[in-house]
Order: sequence, then structure tokens, then C-alpha cells
Amino acid sequence: MENFKIEVDGDGIALVTFDVPGRSMNTLTASVIKEVGELVETIKTDAAIKGVVITSGKASGFCAGADLGELGGSGGLGGNDLQAAFDAGFALNKAFRGLETSGKPVAAAINGLALGGGLEFVLATHYRVVADLPKLQLGLPEAKVGLLPGGGGTQRLTRLMGVMAAAPYLLEGKSMKPAEALGLKVVHEVVPAGTEVEAAKTWIKTKGDPVAPWDKKDFKIPGGGPYTPTGAQVFIMGNAMLRKNTYGNYPAQQNIMKAVYEGLQVPFDAAIRIETRYFIKTLMTPQAKGMIRTLFLSLQELGKGAGRPAGVPHYDVKKVAVLGAGMMGAGIAYVQAMAGIETVLIDQSQEAADKGKGYAEGLVKKAVSRGKMTAEKGEAILALIHPTADYDNVKGSDLVIEAVFENRDIKADVTKKAEAQLADTAIFGSNTSTLPITGLAEASVRPASFIGIHFFSPVDKMGLVEIIMGEKTSQEALAKSIDYVLKIKKTPIVVNDSRGFYTSRCFGTFVQEGMELLSDGIAPAIIDNVGRATGMPRGPLEMHDDVALDLSHKIAVQTKKDLGDKYEERPFTAIIAKMVEDLGRYGRKNGKGFYDYPENGPKTLWPGLSDLVEVTVKDADKALIEQIRTRLLYRQAVEAARCFEEGVIVDPREADVGAILGWGFAPWTGGPISLIDGVGVAKFVETLDQLAAAYGSRFTPPALLREMAAKGETFYGRFGVKEKAAA
Repeated sequence: MENFKIEVDGDGIALVTFDVPGRSMNTLTASVIKEVGELVETIKTDAAIKGVVITSGKASGFCAGADLGELGGSGGLGGNDLQAAFDAGFALNKAFRGLETSGKPVAAAINGLALGGGLEFVLATHYRVVADLPKLQLGLPEAKVGLLPGGGGTQRLTRLMGVMAAAPYLLEGKSMKPAEALGLKVVHEVVPAGTEVEAAKTWIKTKGDPVAPWDKKDFKIPGGGPYTPTGAQVFIMGNAMLRKNTYGNYPAQQNIMKAVYEGLQVPFDAAIRIETRYFIKTLMTPQAKGMIRTLFLSLQELGKGAGRPAGVPHYDVKKVAVLGAGMMGAGIAYVQAMAGIETVLIDQSQEAADKGKGYAEGLVKKAVSRGKMTAEKGEAILALIHPTADYDNVKGSDLVIEAVFENRDIKADVTKKAEAQLADTAIFGSNTSTLPITGLAEASVRPASFIGIHFFSPVDKMGLVEIIMGEKTSQEALAKSIDYVLKIKKTPIVVNDSRGFYTSRCFGTFVQEGMELLSDGIAPAIIDNVGRATGMPRGPLEMHDDVALDLSHKIAVQTKKDLGDKYEERPFTAIIAKMVEDLGRYGRKNGKGFYDYPENGPKTLWPGLSDLVEVTVKDADKALIEQIRTRLLYRQAVEAARCFEEGVIVDPREADVGAILGWGFAPWTGGPISLIDGVGVAKFVETLDQLAAAYGSRFTPPALLREMAAKGETFYGRFGVKEKAAA
């Protein structure tokens, strides 16, 4: 066999080493699944084998699960042939069940992480020994990418732990550490690393029970099955909580609950067939296809620098100057120091710069107090941040990140001061969220090395960085910027210059459409409740509060100044102006916006809002809810399509990953471009025309969409993955 090596010792115990050639981590490829069946046949028929210990030949872990590249490929499992899809999907369940019923005791010696199908593999053994490693994880993360466990996970985990205990691990994809897994009876022993094979062999020689608990006559489901008083209560409450948390947007979670509910009422062999049916049903949904592609495949590709121009030597950023020690600059300084980069943190005064470093000190102190970082490591990280007001300290920097106030004059001033200290090879990056890079680069004497590097707040938690190409930005500057972003462990997307670029521009349509709904007289509570129900992290009004109403007002004023007669005044512009200028309501940051934010207690909608806007719609029926959902999602998606038409963004992967990581676009869709492709471009255009007729030109489909609809094209088909070559 190619993926498994078998060695039988003098006691008749076969040590099976799982080691997929040419890969740093084992995954369950089609070849592996086929060989598991062959392995089972060998175990059953070889009389010399009395018992089996399965372990991994990889130092990185036991198995990371199914190969999602194969699952998410164009063919998927069996294409559109349901029987072929079921047979292909059931192959893994069948192989694991064969291992479990081989008639010989099988133990797993788990020497590293076992996730997804990897955990399902070891759950199909009779005894599980896990190495006591602090970073080792056991879990079923399939729900995070729109799938359900398809190798018996929904059935074995619930039979081991009970439905209530298993729910977070199945529905949320939560993982467990070795000690936690032992307490939950998912594993049988936790032993010092390096002794797991020996411990597994000892069990086979001393006990070696070859029958799984659920195959014994006296087996009972922990906590009771669906028709016991306790079990029934779990499902009633579980369904209610599931609806509350997912709003019915995620088929995977619903199908997991169905598979568990139905599977626990039948014998195990029937249960795994039920699981496979739901697995295939889920895999064929647009949600699963979009989530697998965006949240796993594309995220992985971009995280490895897929957008980097070829032919440019790697650029190792060792020193960076950050201009501006406010919340954004302070956060950038922290993530750089965490990546081992010497950081000069500059502000107008030493006091302001020191305050910026204080942000990093607070995060380090918290990490040390929670045992996530040693005091020594914390001190070393903080030692890399040098707060100052002196621009002479910029000398020797490989990169400058400008993170000052969104004002062209201020940005121009700090650009000139910093560039005077830079070597020719260094890059200058602006963290602006809205101002066009080409315009800002006019203050630079080296525009080819001037680029946008847009972080998201809070920097230490947000995983995306949007890199913006100005008209004169070189491919070398782009490559160097991507190298920097990868070094600080963020995911880069690359966009071309435009007002608001890609993320700010598209995100802005979400909060603006919320304001349009408010102007239409719809009650604020309805707007935000439906906004959350679309899958967005918050409703548009509360999210507007989070990003700050005064910032929106300043951007609107600047945009009107820049565009002149081309600027389109909307009804809600006056509402924001009055709230900011007359009432001093800036949003969450000063405790007053669309909501009030008391020091003690939850936020509440501001009662005075009804004095500014007349509410004419106070109740929402199903039709209105669907109308609001569509307006909020389609408004963002059509803006993403316009960005493609204008060349602001050219890669569907970057558009979808950027949307989900950058502003929290409903993850169940796979991103706005996956949403359009999933709905179908022609159907999407038809709906946009209806929305434009009812609500205005902001919904009018761009010419690109009409052309694609006429040709029956998709974004991923038309734009695909383009090679990035150095100019």
C-alpha cells in the first residue's frame, strides 16, 4: 500500500503507520480511503495479526481530515448522480465500519492533531491513546466550512458523549485538548509523548476488546435517546437554540441535528447510512460549495501568497516605522512585534507614542496572566516597540506604515517627513480606508514604492489586510508588501485604486442600505434584527455605530467636496449630519449613536431617533423580512460586481475572502461573488432589475452582469485564477 505501512511484532500486533507520501500532513484522499478498505481486509484475513495499533508517520499530526480540494472540486463526489454520490460518500463510512467490525482489537496511538475525518478514523478504533501535547487538538470542524462529519462522526461522538455534550463539537466545530477528551470519554488514555504506541500495545495484550460499545447488547446512549424524557428535551431546546444562532442560514447545522436525531433511533449500520445521505445532501448545497471554496481552499491559497507577483525575490521585513500611535497604529505595532519585527511607533509627542505602546502592554499583560505567554516572551515582544516623536528613528526601516487621521494634508506631511529617512529599497504603505492611493502618492517622491496597506480594526483580531495598487505602484512594491503581510500572519488581498477601494466601498453599502431602510420608515429594531438574520455579524445601524457616525459624516463631506456635481445626496445624509453636528452622537465610541450605551447594562435603541425619522412600518411579516434581507445582501453583492467591472478587483477568491474576513459578509454564502454564482447571474440580474424599479438606481445591474447573464457565465468561470507575473 502507498499510504500505510504494516509491521507485525512477535506478539502478533500489527503496527500500522499512516503516512501519505509527499505531504506534510496526512489527509483522507480517495487513495487513502481505498487503502483503508484494503487494510481492513488484511487485518481480517491475516491469521498472524492478533491486534492492531494505528499511528501516524508525520511529526505534524495524525490526520487533518478529508481532502477538501477533492470534495470542493468541480466534480465533487459523483457529480450530479445521486447514487454515485452516495456510494462515493459512503466509502469512508464503510471503510471505518469495516475496521470497527474486523473482529480484532484495534487501538489508535494518536501522536498529533486528529481533526475531521482524522478524528472519525480514530473513533472507529476500539481504544484511543493520545499523546499529552499542549498543541494537540481533537475535533470535527466540518460545520465551519458548511459540511457535516461524513465518516461516522455524528453517530460515534454522540454515542460516546451524549447529545448535549457532543453538540458544541458537532454544530460549532469546537476542538478539544487531550485532557478534555479524556474527561469526555472520547479517548481512553493520555500518556507522555512518545509512549502512545507502547500504551496501545499494552491494552491489546491485556484487554483487547474487539467490539465497539454500540455493538453490545447492553449499550445505552449517555443522557438518553430522542424518545427518553431527557433526550427529547435536549432536541427541543437544541433546535430552538440552533434557530436562534443560525437563523436557518446554514444547512450543515440543520442536517447535523437531523442525522443525529434519526441515527440514534436505529442500529448503527443504518445510522451511518443516514449520516451519509445528509452528508451528500449538505455537500450539494450552494452554501457548502461556497464555504468550502472560500473559507478553506481560497483562504489557504491566499494565505500562502497566491496574489504575489512571480519573479521578485523574497523581501524579509525586519524593521517597520508606524506613523500614528492611535488605536490602529498601536494595533499594527503590536502584531509586528508579535512577528519579531522591530517597530518604531511615531506620534506628535512622546506622550502620545508611549500611550500607543501601552495598548501592546495591555494585550501582553493579559496574555501572560492567562498563561498564554511567558513573562520573558512578553518582555521580549514589548522591547521591539520603540515609541518616539523623532522621525530620525525611521532610518533603516524596510517599510513605513502611515496610520494617521483620514486627512490628505496630514498624510502628505508625514509622508514627506518619513520618506526623507528611507532607503531606496524601502516601501511606503498608507493605511487609509477610503482615500485613493494615487492621490496620496502625489505627496511622495517615490510613487512606484507607494502602496496602500489597509488594516482592519481591531488589528490583533482581524485576519485580513487589503493591499491597494496606485497608478504608479510597482509590482516589486506589491511583492514586498505581500511578504510583509504574510510575515505578520495575515491574509492579503490585492485591489486596484478606487474611492473606498473594495472592502470599505462594499461594506459602506450595507450601513447605507440600513439608512435607506430607516428613511423608508421601517422601525430600527426590524432593520437590525433582519440584518443579523442575513448572517451579518450585526445589524446595519448598530454596525454604523461601531465604525463611528462622525467618521461616516467626515467621509461624506470629503467625498462631496471631491466629486462636486457628481455627488448624489441621499435622504439619510441629513440624518447623520444632524446626529453628529447638532446632537454630538458619534456612535459607540462616545456612548451615543443609533443606540445608547450605558456604562452598566446592555445597549438600547435611542428613543430620540423617532423624532428624527418617522416610523411608518412597525410590524414585519415574512414578505417584508425577505425583502429587507434581499436588499441588504444584494446591495453589497452588486457593488462587488461593479468593482469587477471597474477593475478594482480581478480575482473572485480575493473578493469573497476579503468580504468575509474584512467586513463579515454572511459566511454561509461563501462571499458576495459566490452568492451571485450560487443564485445564478441571470436570476440575480432579474432580481436587481426589480429592486432598481422599486428602490432606485443603486440596484441597477452593471453592464458586466448583463453580459454574463446573456452568456450564461459565472464569476469563477469567467475570471478564474489568473497568474500574477512581475511587470
